[in-house]
Amino acid sequence: MACDGSGRPLGFVVTGGNTNDCTRPITVVETIRVPRLGPGRPRTRPDRVLGDKGYSSKAIRTWLRRRGIPHTIPERADQVRNRSRRGSRGGRPPAFDREAYTHRNVVERCFHRLKQWRGIATRYDKTAESYKAAVTLASLLTWA
Repeated sequence: MACDGSGRPLGFVVTGGNTNDCTRPITVVETIRVPRLGPGRPRTRPDRVLGDKGYSSKAIRTWLRRRGIPHTIPERADQVRNRSRRGSRGGRPPAFDREAYTHRNVVERCFHRLKQWRGIATRYDKTAESYKAAVTLASLLTWA
C-alpha cells in the first residue's frame, strides 16, 4: 500500500496471504494515481519511496533509479556483510537518508488506523474487489 504524507492511502495491490510483500513494490508504485487540484492527468511518480529492510534488493533499487524516483531503503545486515566481505569489489553502500526515513512512521500509522476496522484486520472478505472496497470505505470514513 502507498500512502501520502498525511497517511491517506494512494493505491494498493491485494495479493494472497502467502505472497511476500517484497515481490510487489513495482506493482504498487505503478498503481499510484494522485489527482491534481486543477485540470490535468494524475501524477504517477511519487516524490520519494520509503521502504523497510524487506524491500532492500538490487533489483528494486535499480528499477527505482531508472525511473528517477528517489528512495530511502535501509540495507539488510546480510547485504552489508556480503558487501564488506568482497572488499573494494563489493561497491559502495547505497545512500540512506535518516531524516527522510523518520517519516516512514506515517505509513505505519496508516496501517494501524486501518486495522482498527475489524473486517480489514481479519480479512473477512472473500474477493479482492470487496476487500479493496472495504479499505476504501474505511479510508473515506477515517480521513474524509
